[in-house]
Amino acid sequence: MTDLAKHDDAADEHGSHLPAVPDEPIANPGLPAHTWRPTDLDEGAAKRAERQVSLLFTLSAVCTVLFVVSYFVFNVGDNWETVGGLGASTVALGVFLGLALMLIGVGIIQWARKLMADVEIVEMRHPARSSDEDRQASVDALNLGLEESGLAKRPMIRRSLFLSVGVLLAPVVVLLRDLGPTPGQVANAEEGTGLEHTFWGTGTNIRVVRDVVGTPIRPSDLEIGDLVNGVPDGIFDLEGVELQVAKAKAAVIMVKMEPDEIKPGKGREDWSLDGIICYSKICSHVGCPISLYERTTHHVLCPCHQSTFDLADSAKVVFGPAGRPLPQLPLAIDDDGYLVAQSDFTEPVGPSYWSREK
Repeated sequence: MTDLAKHDDAADEHGSHLPAVPDEPIANPGLPAHTWRPTDLDEGAAKRAERQVSLLFTLSAVCTVLFVVSYFVFNVGDNWETVGGLGASTVALGVFLGLALMLIGVGIIQWARKLMADVEIVEMRHPARSSDEDRQASVDALNLGLEESGLAKRPMIRRSLFLSVGVLLAPVVVLLRDLGPTPGQVANAEEGTGLEHTFWGTGTNIRVVRDVVGTPIRPSDLEIGDLVNGVPDGIFDLEGVELQVAKAKAAVIMVKMEPDEIKPGKGREDWSLDGIICYSKICSHVGCPISLYERTTHHVLCPCHQSTFDLADSAKVVFGPAGRPLPQLPLAIDDDGYLVAQSDFTEPVGPSYWSREK
């Protein structure tokens, strides 16, 4: 290993100010003399390298901006645009985010190879707990590394690096926004947008129809102990993603029991009909679909984490991690004798991740 105390004059001339190292415990194995890089000897070459690194960081920032632009420009859905058989949005987002990260990496590599200090350092083995002197020497070495990296004296690199890394926060915001609608979004005339609204709120007296087949239901169609999976009438007019989003919030289960077995909640005395009662199918724990019904106890079980709800008693939780009862859908009968919803759910469906107090 080269003895740092014997650096030639070029080392001092080009910025190496490392302290001398004591005699080494082993002989120098005969390493070749250190070869200085062009950027160490020519300030013009160093300036060109600085511009190259800065350009790479700036291009990274441009790619990040193009990522955000692509998110809003390309359509996503059943009729989305394609490039070579792949979704244009997927291709653009992947390419631009990949380039943004790659250009930062390449810029840092070029910075280290051409501009950071290029010296050979010897570090002898030491006990697990270094002495105070060694600790201070480590701090000094870190400070020296910061100085020799050129971050302080090369503002163009520093600013372009901060720009490229800072702009990378924009995709984080965009992707978090893409997780879903905000809780406060109002109902949409087509599908019931937002977590506080469902398709049941897009009209008045919407019929409860059987899932999959879409046929309306009369009270006489059900017998004691029956459980029916239902959805709002008209939901099958939607397609693709819109249909799945609407069903994920509006799906319900209806059961029929003896009317005197139902313990209605306060203000819900007229929400059931002839022993038929209707609740959201979406578990209030993490949103799994519920349909495992025990007719003798009127308990319904979530298969994901075993939350159990008593449908005869306002679907209150009797076991498991769920934090609140299933939302209840108020039922009525229309002029043709079919079951309809009096209104939308009076509370949000799904997981209890925010306070339900109004």
